[in-house]
Amino acid sequence: MSGPNMGMPVVPSTEDEDDSFGEAEYAAINSMLDQINSCLDHLEEQNDHLHARLQELLESNRQTRLEFQQQLGEDPDDDDDDDDEYYYDACEAAYDDASP
Repeated sequence: MSGPNMGMPVVPSTEDEDDSFGEAEYAAINSMLDQINSCLDHLEEQNDHLHARLQELLESNRQTRLEFQQQLGEDPDDDDDDDDEYYYDACEAAYDDASP
């Protein structure tokens, strides 16, 4: 199946046949576009939900890491922390870049 006709033969017809065939074809296309639009809306909702969950997870991980550092007596503002912050910021940036 290649090309815009998807393997369907092109048959010349009169103007009367073009009008009725065109209306049916447009109705089918509109129906397919409505279905695609519904699917895209659903995907966008899932994407938004996943993004919110990712943000929650990142914040939870940051908080847990800070608590562990405090329990171990480490200074949470040490230079080693810069690598973690860079990683979290890079994850957020990569996700934001991938979002439409």
